[in-house]
Amino acid sequence: MKRTATARWNGSLKEGNGVISTASGVLDDTQYSFGTRFEDGQGTNPEELIGAAHAGCFSMALSMILGQSDLTPESIDTQATVTLEQADGAFAVTKIHLDVTAKVPGASEDDFLQAANAAKSGCPISKALKPAITMDAKLED
Repeated sequence: MKRTATARWNGSLKEGNGVISTASGVLDDTQYSFGTRFEDGQGTNPEELIGAAHAGCFSMALSMILGQSDLTPESIDTQATVTLEQADGAFAVTKIHLDVTAKVPGASEDDFLQAANAAKSGCPISKALKPAITMDAKLED
């Protein structure tokens, strides 16, 4: 299974702007810019999208892991905070913090924490943030 998203950027870093779209159409030419990434501009940014993907993936993984112990969550609310910092003259995502609150009838604190830790390390987005990235690049005339 493969999923796709596209981005188009026009212009310089500070004065330019771009749009992001997904094949599903959930994002359709959604605006992003220097202002939406590094200031308080209106639109989205890559870090926000990573956070949304991680929160969603983690919540699904936690539900699956709890289900393997015959526990069915009534709700799982996850907030992912993605930190973008400048160090040594370059920006980097330095951490992602997950805040999760769940209502799981019949679960003990220990059951829940074990499942949450397994989901944190085992969800596909957590894993995706570590492996090597491949690329094909070409310059148009």
